[in-house]
Amino acid sequence: MATIKLRVRRYLIDLFVAESARTHGAYRLLVLDGHSSHATPEFDQFCTENKIITLCMPAHTSHLLQPLDVGCFSPLKRAYGHEIQKLARQGVYHIDKIDFLTAYTRIRPAVFTQQNIQAGFQATGLIPPCPDRVLSSLTVVRTPSPPATTADNHVAWTAETPRTVAQLQQQVRYLQERLRRKSKSSTSVAVRQLAKSAQLAMQSATILAEENKKLRVASQRQQRKRDQRRQYIARGGALQAQQGLQLAAEAERGVAEVEQAQTTQGRQRAPPTFVELLCKTLR
Repeated sequence: MATIKLRVRRYLIDLFVAESARTHGAYRLLVLDGHSSHATPEFDQFCTENKIITLCMPAHTSHLLQPLDVGCFSPLKRAYGHEIQKLARQGVYHIDKIDFLTAYTRIRPAVFTQQNIQAGFQATGLIPPCPDRVLSSLTVVRTPSPPATTADNHVAWTAETPRTVAQLQQQVRYLQERLRRKSKSSTSVAVRQLAKSAQLAMQSATILAEENKKLRVASQRQQRKRDQRRQYIARGGALQAQQGLQLAAEAERGVAEVEQAQTTQGRQRAPPTFVELLCKTLR
């Protein structure tokens, strides 16, 4: 906290006071985000002595009012998330400093551009001045209507990502209701969470399909070994070392053929069973 307060004081003295001294008028306006490092007696005393009027933004509004949050940091967050997802698909689940810096240096040039910075000031209604750009994104608070008699007429919603089919359906009903009312702020949040839920479902399905494939191959390999033992017991013969090695190699080739057939053909044709492969081998 002491380091943060020191940086705030340096910003006031070296940047804000020095740069704003050329402006006309005795007082200057400093817009703050309400961080706790600003709410100190020393900070207030310094602003009073230098005729600085402080104005704190409402809580949870930086994503609407701060130009860099809108134009740069929000795209940076999305781009960084995509980079981490790529690492996760490669089996990297622990992100250390090297991984973070590698991902950050890769995405930073594409995010902190002149176009994005200027778009942030335009989206927040600062340049050119346009308050409606922010006001139109706010949810209008209306007098609540009387409670509905049926559950279908009232759709409850909480700001959480759906995890079940029932929650997903409830989210969809809420979206439909909000779209009819044209409330952009809450609707955009719900749309993002709905997309995230669908993405989680697709990722889970992909992982389960891959695990299921590996389990089928392992199960078929064990079944093939059991069938080989039953064949030699039924024939009453003794299995020599060379024959055992040869059959083991042929069994592995049979499993490889099954894996290749599942990958290339999919559902077009069912792969041969291990019993069929054994019969073919022992002929």
